[in-house]
Amino acid sequence: MKRNPPVMNAALLVAVLLAVCAVGCTVGPGYRRPTAPVPDTWKGEGPWQTAAPKDAIPKGAWWQIFHDAELDRLEHELLQANQSLAAAQDRLSQARSQARIASAGYFPTLSADPSAQRQAVSSNRAFSGGELPPFTQNNFTVPFSVSYELDLFGRVRRNLEAANASLQGSAADLENVHLVLTAELAADYFNLRELDREAGVVRQSVEIQQKGLDLVNHRHEGGVANGLEVAQQAALLDSTATQLQLVLQQRAQNEHAIAVLTGKSASAFSVAEAPFDAAPPAIPTGVPSEILERRPDVATSERQMAFKNAQVGLALTAFYPHITLGGTGGYESRDIATLISAPSAMWSLGGDLLQPILNGGRNRANLAASRAAYDESIANYRESVLVAFQQVEDGLSGLALLNQAAKTQQAAVADSRRALDIANSRYVGGVTTYLDVITAQSTLLNNERLATQLLGQQMVTSVFLVKALGGAWDASEIQREQVRPALVQAVQP
Repeated sequence: MKRNPPVMNAALLVAVLLAVCAVGCTVGPGYRRPTAPVPDTWKGEGPWQTAAPKDAIPKGAWWQIFHDAELDRLEHELLQANQSLAAAQDRLSQARSQARIASAGYFPTLSADPSAQRQAVSSNRAFSGGELPPFTQNNFTVPFSVSYELDLFGRVRRNLEAANASLQGSAADLENVHLVLTAELAADYFNLRELDREAGVVRQSVEIQQKGLDLVNHRHEGGVANGLEVAQQAALLDSTATQLQLVLQQRAQNEHAIAVLTGKSASAFSVAEAPFDAAPPAIPTGVPSEILERRPDVATSERQMAFKNAQVGLALTAFYPHITLGGTGGYESRDIATLISAPSAMWSLGGDLLQPILNGGRNRANLAASRAAYDESIANYRESVLVAFQQVEDGLSGLALLNQAAKTQQAAVADSRRALDIANSRYVGGVTTYLDVITAQSTLLNNERLATQLLGQQMVTSVFLVKALGGAWDASEIQREQVRPALVQAVQP
């Protein structure tokens, strides 16, 4: 009769054991995502027309919606070298390995423990029949042991379910780190560009005020202006030069922050100054219910609920029998030459059933703690949803209000320029004192700086709105992060 090869026999045994597990029950609650309050529409409206399909946020590289080549370059460097992102990727790899460890519970464990021993026996050993001669003997063994847990009540399945939920949570957490870091870089970048423009405004004011000082000095030399007017203009010029240094100091800090985000030393990194004339892009917001699928931090909270639910099931399995099948086999002989032979064979088969009876209430307390942890995860999930809606509404209302503020501030800048021209004309005509000119110069500088700052706030708020919407990510992307038991594991160490 033809016999199956050993590998086929092992595979058949594994398949039978898996079938036995399949007929077992899985104790504990099945997981269903709890509900969370979701509004039908957004309360706020952005200062733009409804975005067309072609204006959709780019998948993954959401920052491309701003159409800034320098920002694209910096974001690419962040993805390649940011250390916090690398650490999050390593945490995902750890979680994937932990899930593989959990899946190993579906398969038997096989181990070998060969040994060789040479022993001298004393002639003075205890023996009731008189003296015995000493002797020396060898003992060679090649034992194998196999152990397998029958997962009749789902302990192994729940353990893998929990590990997969944790794995998917780590995948969502990686995406959240990715979103947070890229948004932080974009915000720092637009702050830096706003400061570039603001520095230009202050430099221009320095030039205007220097011309004013030259004028009042010339008039003072001619006996038309007095020393007080010269001192007032000089004080304004010095104050404005100080403001320029403070703006450049803020710019340096943003530049250093960008260096760290892109994985570079701040000492060897720089971003050249560049003109900044941007406008907030049209951002497709979608409907509020999409937030539950687009926000990676919400997905992390949801997967944490699934993990805690599986932990409840694991706590319940402690109340049921723990059944393990085991066996040993191998060879034992005094002579290594006859070790691998039929007369030297040995084997044993058996099973073990562990049924908890009294445990001082430990299992009951573990179950209560697991259920409380699950309830806590529900509260955390619902809180994360509420925070997500708040952040989107903050972005929408913020952009709408900033848009109106920017329009009125541009009018204020135009009015300030006209007021400065009038003040200069009146002073040269001898109608008024130079104090009116100084006041007009200060007002123009303040209004131009505020207009520039409002533009920067608009761009940063746009960044944070995209972040609040989850970028272009979707929770379905983490579903592929799942470990399933495979027969090949049965023959892996």
